[in-house]
Formats: sequence, structure tokens, C-alpha cells
Amino acid sequence: MLKLRLSRGGTKKRPVYKVVVADSRFARDGRFIEKVGFFNPLLPKEKKERVGLEAERIKYWLGQGAQPTTRVARILGENELMPMPANGNNPNKAVPKKERNKKEEDNKEAPKAEVAPAEAAPAAEAPKEEAPKEEAPKEEAPKEEAPKAEAAPAAEAPKEEASKAEAAPAEAAPAEEKK
Repeated sequence: MLKLRLSRGGTKKRPVYKVVVADSRFARDGRFIEKVGFFNPLLPKEKKERVGLEAERIKYWLGQGAQPTTRVARILGENELMPMPANGNNPNKAVPKKERNKKEEDNKEAPKAEVAPAEAAPAAEAPKEEAPKEEAPKEEAPKEEAPKAEAAPAAEAPKEEASKAEAAPAEAAPAEEKK
């Protein structure tokens, strides 16, 4: 596969890149098919000498199926040779990892607390009134029948409650309509 990518040159801590067309199997700084531009990241963005591109050759290679890397796609988008790629938005990039983890934990807890009461409150209020009446006798019955096997009814109880919670809103809706 053909790629439009950057090939590094320059000295240590002073990079200068060539924009090249190369086979994706070739080494980054190795063999390439054609040089189609250059990029100097050390210069300010306003300077013309920062980027130099051969527009006609780049369009030709894009027409031949060459795929630009993300960095080259951004450079081409800034120079209006192709549509600007979608930005990889990472607003937490500059935040230290410990603080980022704390924020993520807070965000995970907050939506659950906000969403659940708002959506479940109107529909779940009626079943809560009916459900304890039905559940109370069933919970007591297994304890009396099998006092040795307390773990088994405890494990089954959440499943029963979950199925009753799903079924209860359906049962409660017709009851409310009849009233």
C-alpha cells in the first residue's frame, strides 16, 4: 500500500521532515518512491518556510490510491490540498493521570445518579408500593422451608427481584389505567 508520510532528517533534537510517497513496508527513513514536500516543525506556523508541498504531485499520488498518515493529512488539510481530517479531541491530554482518573470516576458516578432518578422515578413509584406486598411472603417462605440452604435462596432472590422489577411496571400500567 502506498503512503504519504514523513521521513525524518536533520540532527539530534533538530528534526526536519521530508513528505514522501513510500510503500508502507519500507522503513520510515528508508527507501521512498518520490519526495513531494518538506516540513520543519521548529519554525513558527506563520512562516512560509515551515511547509513546502508540490500540490500537483500530491494530488496525483492521492488519485493513485496513496493514503496519507494522520500527521500528513493534517498538513495537507491546512494547505487545502484535501479535506481537513476530524480532530482527535482529547481535552484531558494535558491533565496529569491521577487527576484524570479522579475526574473519570466522578463522571461515572454522576450520570448514573442523574439519569436513574429522572427516568425511573415516575414509572417505578407505583411498582414499589405493590412489590413489597408480593415479595415479603415469598422471601419468608424459602427461609422456613430450607433453613440449611440459606445461600441458595439469597442467590436466587436478586434474580427474582430483577424479573419482578421488569414485570412490575407492565402490571402496574394496566392497574393505573383501570383506576
